[in-house]
Amino acid sequence: MSAVAPRPKIVKRAVHGVLMLDKPLGLTSNDALQKVKRLLRAEKAGHTGTLDPLATGLLPLTFGAATKFSQVSLEADKGYRATLRLGITTTTGDGEGEILEQRDAIARTLDLDAIRAACEAFKGAISQLPPMYSALKHQGRALYELAREGVTVERQPRNVTIHALDIVDWQPDELLLVIDVRCTKGTYIRTLGEDIGAKLGCGAHLAGLRRTASGPVSIDQAVTLEQLEAMDDAGRLAQLTAPDSLLGEWPEVELSNDEAGRFLSGMRRRVALGDLPQVRVYGQMPRAFLGSAHVAGGELIADRLLSPTEIASMLMQAA
Repeated sequence: MSAVAPRPKIVKRAVHGVLMLDKPLGLTSNDALQKVKRLLRAEKAGHTGTLDPLATGLLPLTFGAATKFSQVSLEADKGYRATLRLGITTTTGDGEGEILEQRDAIARTLDLDAIRAACEAFKGAISQLPPMYSALKHQGRALYELAREGVTVERQPRNVTIHALDIVDWQPDELLLVIDVRCTKGTYIRTLGEDIGAKLGCGAHLAGLRRTASGPVSIDQAVTLEQLEAMDDAGRLAQLTAPDSLLGEWPEVELSNDEAGRFLSGMRRRVALGDLPQVRVYGQMPRAFLGSAHVAGGELIADRLLSPTEIASMLMQAA
């Protein structure tokens, strides 16, 4: 009997940048990350906060030097398109759970004005109770794991802000309400949907969820796994945006080559700027992203720096 030939070992490499993935339904964020990491043969990779397996849409993935700035995307405001099924509440707050109560008759009496008024009530600063079916941890375990065992634990309300909540579509025959939401990090859209349903007096659950934005990045910039798999190596690398793409809303500071060298060594530099909590810093000739910093008392103070090796690798990758 002939021996089975061993699978060729994947040779990993230094890859730097951010890939905007359009995550498919049913895949965890980590599963999606590992698939893309293998396709890129990347040494180092991370994601910018989990997206529920039942949600699709924008999942920025960071590679190499860009992993140092994952927290920026995690802290950023998010955009979602949510589909709510009015008239039915479920054990999980989404379509996967068992029906708790059905009040279709009440839902069918609603007109668009009543729905719009209910949505308006949730704009601005609100308090949310995290759902049991969430990735929030309790004593080292995700709440959804406990919920599946029938265990309910006490949760503390959290304050979030709904910057915008717009009605995209109302389908009275199907009792489906589609909304666009722009909110701060940590907002539970599942809970928002349930709360809107409660406000309307008919109940609701989340029938579909798609993340459309994270900070300055939108779903329009994203690529699917299927598209990536169909590309050659050069095509996949071309999908990467520079590590500073996650910092696109921050002011920028450009330093001379001498000043850039001192900054990269961790030295504070004098700048003619007022206090700024977040800036992105570049060197000249060739122009290169150096890292993030803040300005206080006329001094540029480094927060997260790239190494000279990372900068050289990024310049070579961009060439």
